[in-house]
Amino acid sequence: MVATACNDRNAEKKIAELESRLKELEGKKTAGAQAPTSPVAQPLQDQKPEGPLPVFEFANTDHDFGTINEGQVVEYTYAFKNTGDAPLIIQSAQGSCGCTVPEWSKEPIPAGGTGFVKAKFDSNGKPNIQNKTVTVTANTWPKQTVLRFKAMVTPKASGAAGPVR
Repeated sequence: MVATACNDRNAEKKIAELESRLKELEGKKTAGAQAPTSPVAQPLQDQKPEGPLPVFEFANTDHDFGTINEGQVVEYTYAFKNTGDAPLIIQSAQGSCGCTVPEWSKEPIPAGGTGFVKAKFDSNGKPNIQNKTVTVTANTWPKQTVLRFKAMVTPKASGAAGPVR
């Protein structure tokens, strides 16, 4: 009975410490940011906008380059159609690392129109299995769409010829 009481107190103490740390972290996060002008302002950003919206319809959101050699630069074009009721505007596309460079349709895509997001992957210094993403931000709902690709990168042969006899 005494052991259980001690464990309960220790658990309560740990919970209190964690709650205190959480409040401290939340205070730091909001201290640097400006306070919202109204309590409703923040949730509205996460709500689906009203009215007609553009919609991405990608032919494919995943691509497998298969096996490539280290140092090889490969690219894949993700084609899409705007199946929504408003022009689609891509604001940005960002690769998951510096080895992935995206390009995209810069002009607004009308409803029923087509566009593209191209991912160029430089495998130099990236041996073995690679899983990368391109995050596309547009005036769609949700705002971000993630495109994925993978490749098995065969490492470059090392300069050493083996043991010397």
